[in-house]
Amino acid sequence: MQLIRRFAGYLHKYRLWTALAVFCVAAETVFELVIPMIMVNIVDVGVANGDRAYIFQQGALMCVCAVIAMVLGVGSARFSALCGHGLAAEVRKAEYAKIQSFSFANRDRFQTESLVTRLTSDVTTIQNAVINGLRPGVRSPIMMITALCMSFLINARLALVFLVAAPTLGFLLFQIIRHVRPLYSRMQRAIDLVNRIVQENLTAVRIVKAYVRGDYEIEKFGQVNDNLCQVSRQAMRIAVLNMPAMQLVMYGTILAILWIGGGMIIGGTMQIGKLTGFLSYVLQVLNSLMMFSNVFLLLTRAIASGQRIFEVIDEPLDITEEDAQDVAVEHGDIEFDHVSFQYRAGAAEYVLRDITLTIPAGSTVGIIGGTGSAKSTLVQLIPRLYDATEGTVRVDGRPVREYPLAHLRDAIAMVLQKNTLFSGTVRDNLRWGKPDATDAEIEEACHIACVDEFIGRLENGYDTDLGQGGVNVSGGQKQRLCIARAILKKPKVLILDDSTSAVDMVTEAKIRDGLARCLPHTTKIIIAQRISSVLNADQIVILDNGRINEVGTHWSLLEHNRIYQEIYHSQQEGAGL
Repeated sequence: MQLIRRFAGYLHKYRLWTALAVFCVAAETVFELVIPMIMVNIVDVGVANGDRAYIFQQGALMCVCAVIAMVLGVGSARFSALCGHGLAAEVRKAEYAKIQSFSFANRDRFQTESLVTRLTSDVTTIQNAVINGLRPGVRSPIMMITALCMSFLINARLALVFLVAAPTLGFLLFQIIRHVRPLYSRMQRAIDLVNRIVQENLTAVRIVKAYVRGDYEIEKFGQVNDNLCQVSRQAMRIAVLNMPAMQLVMYGTILAILWIGGGMIIGGTMQIGKLTGFLSYVLQVLNSLMMFSNVFLLLTRAIASGQRIFEVIDEPLDITEEDAQDVAVEHGDIEFDHVSFQYRAGAAEYVLRDITLTIPAGSTVGIIGGTGSAKSTLVQLIPRLYDATEGTVRVDGRPVREYPLAHLRDAIAMVLQKNTLFSGTVRDNLRWGKPDATDAEIEEACHIACVDEFIGRLENGYDTDLGQGGVNVSGGQKQRLCIARAILKKPKVLILDDSTSAVDMVTEAKIRDGLARCLPHTTKIIIAQRISSVLNADQIVILDNGRINEVGTHWSLLEHNRIYQEIYHSQQEGAGL
């Protein structure tokens, strides 16, 4: 019930449609319940007395009630659809907004394909539950209670049959739901697996083709697809028992009523018209029970999906703004004060351990080290993509926790290891850095990042559609576009996380010169594998297994740091240093 109340909260904007849907269903049910009473009068009064005028009068009244009930039924279906689609839109919006507020640590707790399923399939399940369940959910209890009352009014003794039929059906329904509910949760998890395989294959389609692993991928997809099919079959095999159980109780009840009622007619204690009307109410009661059982099945699946949705919405945020003040980044000084970090609380090891480092504003700092030395993790603490586990990260002398997140991240431009471009034109992607950037600003940023060297070769220049993920440009071109996008922000701090690895050394040198010339007051942090990328940095930080091994200039490190010497000599021939 708590889950249902929470979803009802998202219907706030659609209260009118919800009220109209409930009203239409209730009114439709009332008019349908009037019809059997009219039929009783036609048989017991009109037919019994041979009164044609009365029969036609009551028949016309029955037709009017049927037409009104039909119009109300159409209205209830329309308003229910508006409620269902509106609820789905609001839930999807809230879930997506929560995902956008996730830190990297929050995001690590959910797989991408699971989030996609929760935003699509699970929300659609909730939507269908409202559209298909609102009408029978309101109609069945009204119809059942009213029909039971009318049945007792017609013949209380005969109506006692329901005291056996209703508990029997309730027991059967309980057993069905008890067994099918966990299977619905398994179905959604199986959909997660299918989405994961599809997403991995489509994202890495070039690798699949290059390694000729299409047959392997087909087999792997077949396994998860068969798993989904098997779980779905198990769930449906149990769920479809709802109809046979309903029919068993329905036909058993009708037979009992005909047996008992027939005896009453023979004994002269009941009229044929009343038995006919009673049977109509019996069918309505049993139909309402059938609808109610279907609603329970819809709710059972919706609850399974709802729990998955609220796992996302209720996920506690690792990074909050409770300590934020109305302050701004002015210079770009950075300080790591005995900073340690681990991805999960209680993990066996720290990824970063006791990092103490000062980076003056406007300086250029290179970070170099072996694979897995936590270079990327270190710089991700500056814009609070992760929060330090121990110690303090400061910008301009203030802990980063004291800055509003939006402002802090806007003041720090970061070009990540994995270059990401979005669907749209080159110009659209560049304006991610500054939505209101002028053409002159775009051209200046592209000149610094050496994008102007290839932009003229694209089909429509800045208006070239890049396709999904930038499939129309090479790796090096993609890196330069990402750098230009970051430059457009005019940041106080610019972080380049191995973002020139696909660029030749001549172009890289041009980019470094352009950054030094055009962004002299910006603090620049360059993570690199090549020593040539950090050769002229004001200071170079050597990271080794999450610790600072040494900090110095190129020549001082080359003179006496063993790690730096090994990296230098291993690259000397290939880099031409």
